[in-house]
Amino acid sequence: IVGGPMYYIKNGLDKKYHFLAYLFAAFGMVAAFGIGNGVQVNSVSQVINIEFGVSQSIIGFTIAVLVAFVILGGIKSIGNVASKLVPIMSLLYILGGLIIIIDNYSLIPKMFFLIINSAFTETAAAGGFAGATISMAVRFGVSRGVFSNEAGLGSSPIAHAAAQTNNPAKQGSISMLEPLIDTLIVCSITAFVVLISGEWLSGINGAALTTSAFDQGLPIFGKYIVIFGLILFAFSTIIGWSYYGEKCAEFIFGEKVIPIYRLLWIIIIPFGAIIKLNLVWLIADIMNGLMAIPNLIALILLSPLVFSKTRELLSKN
Repeated sequence: IVGGPMYYIKNGLDKKYHFLAYLFAAFGMVAAFGIGNGVQVNSVSQVINIEFGVSQSIIGFTIAVLVAFVILGGIKSIGNVASKLVPIMSLLYILGGLIIIIDNYSLIPKMFFLIINSAFTETAAAGGFAGATISMAVRFGVSRGVFSNEAGLGSSPIAHAAAQTNNPAKQGSISMLEPLIDTLIVCSITAFVVLISGEWLSGINGAALTTSAFDQGLPIFGKYIVIFGLILFAFSTIIGWSYYGEKCAEFIFGEKVIPIYRLLWIIIIPFGAIIKLNLVWLIADIMNGLMAIPNLIALILLSPLVFSKTRELLSKN
C-alpha cells in the first residue's frame, strides 16, 4: 500500500500536470534528509552534548546504529517501544508546560502583548535572529509553522495513504488534528514557557533554549522531560521520514532503490549531528519550500474533488 502527493497528482490530474508528481518526489526524496534526518539528530546531539558532555559525533553514531536496527535489521521492537513511549512523553511535556504557565499565570497578559507587539514591530529577538525585521519574523514564523505540523508540505499524506480506512474524506478529517495538536497546543505551550523564563534573551537557540526554559520553570525535572521527550520524538521522526523519503525515491526509480536509500539515510545521520545548526535549518527550509510548491498546486487543482468528497461524508453524518 503506497500513496501521497506523487500518486494523487499522477492519478487525479491531467497528463500535462504529471511532471509535478516527479518534482514532488524528487524534492521530497532530498528534503527528507533535512527535515526528517539532519535537523532531528542535530537537535538531540546539541542538547545531550550541553547537558551531559557527550561528544556529538558519538551521539550521531549511536542514533545511526539504532535507526539501522529498525529500518535495515527489521527489529520492530525498538520502533514499537518508541511509538508507545511518545504519547506518554507528549502528555508529560504538555503537563509540565501547563504547570509552569499556571504557576506564572500573572505573566500571561504580558506574554500575549510581547508576542503581538513583536509580530508587528522590528524586534531585536536575540534568542534566534538579532536585529530581525517584520519580513524575517514572517519568514521564520512560516518556516517553523510548516516544520511543526507539515501542513501543505505533502509528507503526511504518504503516511495517511497507508492507513486502514474506507473513506478518504474521513481520513483527511482525522489528519486535520495534527496542526491543532502540534502547533496550536504544543508550540504555544513551548513559546509561553520560553517567554516566561526569559531565556529567549540569553542568545541560545534550538532545543537547548527549550531545555533551559523548562529547567528554570521546573527545577530538576523540567530539563529531563524535554531531553527524553526530544530523543523519542526525534528518533520516531527519523524512522517515519525514512519511510517518506524512500517512497518518493521508489516512485522515481522503482523498488530497487529502497536498500540504497536506507543505507544513505543511515550514513547521513552522524554528519547531521556535527554540522552547524543554522546550516541544517537553512537546508531544511529550502527543501521544504521546494517540496511544498508542486503539492500546493495539486491541492488547488484537486480542491473541487476534495469539497465533493467532504460534502458526501458530511451528508451521511
